[in-house]
Amino acid sequence: MKISTVLDQIDLGSIALPEFQRGFVWNRYQVKKLMQSLYRRYPVGSLLVWVTKTEQADTRGKGVLQPGSVKLLLDGQQRITSLYGIVRGKPPEFFDGNELAFTGLHFNIENEIFEFYAPLKMKDDPMWFDVTEIMKIGPGKFINTLTQRPEYKDNLTEYLNRLTSIHSIKDVDLHIEEVTGEDKTVDVVVDVFNKVNSGGTKLSKGDLALAKVCAEWPDARQELKALLKKWEKAGYYFKLEWLLRIVNTVVTESAYFSALKDVDVSMIQEGLKKAEKSVDYLLNLISSRLGLDHDRVLGSRYSFPLLAGFFLEGGTIS
Repeated sequence: MKISTVLDQIDLGSIALPEFQRGFVWNRYQVKKLMQSLYRRYPVGSLLVWVTKTEQADTRGKGVLQPGSVKLLLDGQQRITSLYGIVRGKPPEFFDGNELAFTGLHFNIENEIFEFYAPLKMKDDPMWFDVTEIMKIGPGKFINTLTQRPEYKDNLTEYLNRLTSIHSIKDVDLHIEEVTGEDKTVDVVVDVFNKVNSGGTKLSKGDLALAKVCAEWPDARQELKALLKKWEKAGYYFKLEWLLRIVNTVVTESAYFSALKDVDVSMIQEGLKKAEKSVDYLLNLISSRLGLDHDRVLGSRYSFPLLAGFFLEGGTIS
């Protein structure tokens, strides 16, 4: 399937991202490497999708899915998100990450390299072209620019061919493998994902637990992130899974995520409020009594679930 078709299908809601997927984690070096490979027409790997019924699909973002069935990206999210951002000039609906990783990519038509915009280096250098602009308006729109400036006259045809090669990256075919069948539950698909993604970071039980929570409470991820942002401002950097484990402990009195399977949304929401109070209490305590006022000197963050449950049960936190 052509890259342009994949991006169109994302816009149409026929390709989406499953809830259990992590957000966008690529950096600028990885994005540049992808674009350089595509420009040279090197292979960049296939995509793996899970074909499932739309009404059963738990997806990221608030985009409208097509009726019937939908293809959920299992392997290829980082590549497709990068390409969507560069070609469209904005992140896809399901995006969760730092869009600066693919914003402002430029191409040097003289030495054929990709770099992100650097004012001091590129501002007055006519050899640099905005890749997103090339993707949007096509190489033909640059003919006047190329013919009117003396810097381009000796290599006019070659430069135009290079811009055309950039634009035609959208026509590169990506092979798509499909996981289908009634037996393909979320648990089975996550196992498939971890096997094909062995070179990357595997999904943890916390990722799967969060996916199940988000399936019934779509705003859960944002609510959790809002609390993490609050503690970041105080100098403490924690992860989603860490906070979810505290919520899990508060609600189920167990640190195992499997205990969440019979817990309803109202209990999770109440548990999150209690978890916030307990973490606030513990951070204030260790900061004022122990002087641990940032996470770099906090070596026991994984004791928080136990301590949160202990203080709540003992009535210390009200």
